[in-house]
Amino acid sequence: MRTTRSALAAVTATAALVLSACGGGGDTDSAADSGGSGDGSFPITVEHAFGETVIEQKPERVAAVAWGNHEAALALGVVPVIMEQATYGDDDGNGVLPWVEDKVEEMGEELPATYDFTDGIDFEAIADSEPDVILAGYSGLTQDEYDTLSQIAPVVAYPETPWGSTWQDTITQDAKGLGLEAEGQALIEENEAVLAEKVAEYENLAGTSAMWGYADPQDASSFGFFTVSDPRVQFLPEIGMEIPESVTTASEGNEAFMGSESSETAAETFADADVLIVAEDNDQKATLQDDPLLSRIPAVARDSVAWLPENAPEAAASNPSPLNIDTEYMDSYLETLDAAAAKAAQD
Repeated sequence: MRTTRSALAAVTATAALVLSACGGGGDTDSAADSGGSGDGSFPITVEHAFGETVIEQKPERVAAVAWGNHEAALALGVVPVIMEQATYGDDDGNGVLPWVEDKVEEMGEELPATYDFTDGIDFEAIADSEPDVILAGYSGLTQDEYDTLSQIAPVVAYPETPWGSTWQDTITQDAKGLGLEAEGQALIEENEAVLAEKVAEYENLAGTSAMWGYADPQDASSFGFFTVSDPRVQFLPEIGMEIPESVTTASEGNEAFMGSESSETAAETFADADVLIVAEDNDQKATLQDDPLLSRIPAVARDSVAWLPENAPEAAASNPSPLNIDTEYMDSYLETLDAAAAKAAQD
């Protein structure tokens, strides 16, 4: 996820379509109608971190930037005309996550066009898609990026913190921009019910503390941790796990998705974390296990680490979305956490 996306690819920590914008997007107007009734009252005003955006009429062509916003649209029955290529968790190299492909196929539509985020937001590609609204409820937009996008179409930005929107926040914000606020709330409730049913199948999650970490193989002098601003961390209490007090304390004054702790003090600082969640990307597993300081982190020492497979859908699902909660990939994530929690309980 930008800086965050590259970190997600390195940490899996908080995805980022080659059809024409006209043909690839399908009939977004009829798709929105199939997503729910709504009152359809326009103009509407959406408040966000950069102020407020007025959308004069029901959008028919919807562009999505960053991670998860196209999923919110699809879950609400709207096929975007363009979206960002997935750079993490893509199972077949087409730039689209498997649950997104499944949803588009289920809707009987063609995959939207995509743009490559390697060099940042492709403003030209987004402009060429001629959107009526741009969804960015979960993103890290800067003021300059927001201003540039706003010259193309009204932008629905994140409510408060860059890369800090939970999956519920993302749905709520993007649904407002589509004029489908009631449908968005219903979608949240539906996914929360599915999640609760899944979590009930696991015995070791409840009451177990867990944190996200990152070890840079090129520089083991520090230990990265995901702060309480990151939606992956905020997701833990939803599945019955606890955020360690140490993570909450270390996050104070830091609205970024990641913080850093000296490797010399990491073991002592994060001694209260029962489970450590780490992606196996970039030899992180070897770094944590072999480094004389990082290997002393209690969760590493007792092997109560939830190792997520490198650059795989199972790892990408750790950042919940309206389309991945009810999938086998979320099941795999919960199973991995539960296994690590069981090891912590044995210590």
